[in-house]
Amino acid sequence: MPLDHYVTLGRSGLRVSPFALGAMTFGEDPGGAGCSVEESEKILATYLDLGGNFIDTANFYTNTHSEKILGDFFAARPGRREHVVLASKFFANLFPGDPNGGGAGRTSIRAQLDETLRRLRTDYLDLYWLHNWDRNTPIEETMRTLDDLVHAGKIRYVGFSNTPAWLTARAQTLAQLNGWTPLIALQVEYSLLARTVEGEVAPFALDQGMALVPWSPLKNGFLSGKYRRGTEITDSARAAFVGGPSDEEFKVIEAVAAIAEERGTTSAAVSLAWLRHRRGTVVPIVGARRVAHLENNLAALEVHLTREQLRVLDEVSAPALGYPAAVNGEVRAMLQFAGTTVDGEESSVYPPLLASDVRY
Repeated sequence: MPLDHYVTLGRSGLRVSPFALGAMTFGEDPGGAGCSVEESEKILATYLDLGGNFIDTANFYTNTHSEKILGDFFAARPGRREHVVLASKFFANLFPGDPNGGGAGRTSIRAQLDETLRRLRTDYLDLYWLHNWDRNTPIEETMRTLDDLVHAGKIRYVGFSNTPAWLTARAQTLAQLNGWTPLIALQVEYSLLARTVEGEVAPFALDQGMALVPWSPLKNGFLSGKYRRGTEITDSARAAFVGGPSDEEFKVIEAVAAIAEERGTTSAAVSLAWLRHRRGTVVPIVGARRVAHLENNLAALEVHLTREQLRVLDEVSAPALGYPAAVNGEVRAMLQFAGTTVDGEESSVYPPLLASDVRY
C-alpha cells in the first residue's frame, strides 16, 4: 500500500495517506530533538513526492518554528498547499502571563488559530485538533467555537487529542444534538508499548466511526530496532530524556525484532504495520529527523503480518486495561445462563475475554 492509496479519515469526505507526516521535529530547539530547516524541507519533499498528503504539526512545536517552516515551504511552491491535508493543534499558551493566551476558550481558540494561520501562510486548516483537555472551559464553548470557525471557512474538520473518553463522548453528543461540526478523528498515544487507549477511547472511536491517529507509534524510538538489552544508545537526542526500556518493554521489543528478522524487514516497520492491522481506520503519525528515518518508517507500507505474527504481538504486548474494561471481560466469561442458549448459541461458547483477544 503506497502513500497515495488514500483512506477516508473517519466519517468525513477527507482523504488522507495511510501514514501522516509528523512535523514535531521540524526546526532546531534547545533540547536538540529537532532538525535544521534544510533537512526538514528534504523530509517534507520526500514524503510529498512519494504521494503523501497528510501533515501534522502544532502551534508550539519547536517554539512555533515547525509551523513557520511548513508555511515557508508551501509559500515557495505555489499550488502545492491546496493539495495537502494540513493539520495543527491549539491549547498551549505561548504568551506567559496572559491567562487567555492558551486553552480552549472562545477568545483563545480564535487568537491561536489566527497566529497559526499567519505562521503557516494559509487562510485555512484542513484539520484542527484540541491538543489537551482544558478543565476550566465548558466543552460546549469549545465545540461551538470550533463550529463557528468551520462556518467561517477557517478550518474544515475537527479532532481531539489526549482527551478522556467520557469528555470526548460528551463533546460528540453535543455536536450531534446541536447540529455542530462533529469530531472525525482522535489523536492518541498508541503503540505496541502503549495500548491502554484500547480500554475506552479506541472502542468509542470505533463505535462512532472516528479515525485513530496515533502519535509516538514507536514509543520514543523503543520500537525502532535500536534498543537491545545491555547496549547503550548514543545517537538519539531523545534517549537522554526518556531513558531506556523496562524489562517488560524489552519482552515486546524482542518479539518485534524476531518477527522483523522473519520478514526480512525492520522492527520499526513491523511495529507500524501492527498498528495498520487494528480495527477501524488507524493512520499513524511518522516523524523523522533525517530522510533515512522517514524512508525506514515507510517500509511498513510493504509489510503484511500473518495471523500468527499478529497473535504473538497481541499477546506479548497485552495491556492491563483496568476497570471497567477488565470487568467487562470477566462478566462476559461468567454469563453461563444456567446452560441455556443465548442468541442461538450455547452459553459455553463464550470463553474468558482477555485483553489479547480484543481487536480495535
